[in-house]
Amino acid sequence: MASGTPEQEITEEPICPICLQYFTKPVSADCGHNFCRGCITRYCKEWTTGDYGPLCCSVCRARIRTGNLRPNRDLAHIIEKIQEEGLKADEAGKENLCARHKEKLNLFCEKDGEAVCAVCERSPEHRSHPVLLLEVAAWKYKGDSHLERLRATGVHVLQSEAERQKVVSEFEQLHQFLEEQERLLLARLGELEQEIVRWQNETVTKLNKEISHLSELISEMEGKGQQPAREFLQVRLR
Repeated sequence: MASGTPEQEITEEPICPICLQYFTKPVSADCGHNFCRGCITRYCKEWTTGDYGPLCCSVCRARIRTGNLRPNRDLAHIIEKIQEEGLKADEAGKENLCARHKEKLNLFCEKDGEAVCAVCERSPEHRSHPVLLLEVAAWKYKGDSHLERLRATGVHVLQSEAERQKVVSEFEQLHQFLEEQERLLLARLGELEQEIVRWQNETVTKLNKEISHLSELISEMEGKGQQPAREFLQVRLR
């Protein structure tokens, strides 16, 4: 990224060409390209150690000098603002997902003026459109109608989250109700089992008494049947 005004620099992604991450303590080289201070320092050290000849920029191969690296405070300020917008976006919509692809909406299509995911960016609908990181777009269009669209997306995400929480709450209530019904039914089944066991015990006791009584009658009849006929008749005649 060549140096320029903050408004010009924001049209490109503020990414270090060495680490491919947001600039950390950005510095500008003689050729105008920007790097993280740590990245360009390591690059220069490795170049010098490798004895590759005169030190050159990793982007344009123009000759540069380590002593001429100067802090780019404007770019550092832009990065700080972008990161602040990114934190706000994360807080506003942690569940900010694409309805079609279920991927995070972390990009902004400038032509269509809407948040898109990485899959949307590669789709035919957006493939040829200019796309920015969502936080970069939020900073670039701050105060513009596009930013209102971004904020509207965040509001929609919050509403979706509230609806999801409502569904979860209703499901938990239903689950608790079913658990309570299950507990009551199990308790009733336990009572029925006890009643059945009690009835079975009473029936068995009653049958045992009747069997015992019948056994006594049978024994008595057998005893009388073994008596001599004369004694049996005398008993009967009395």
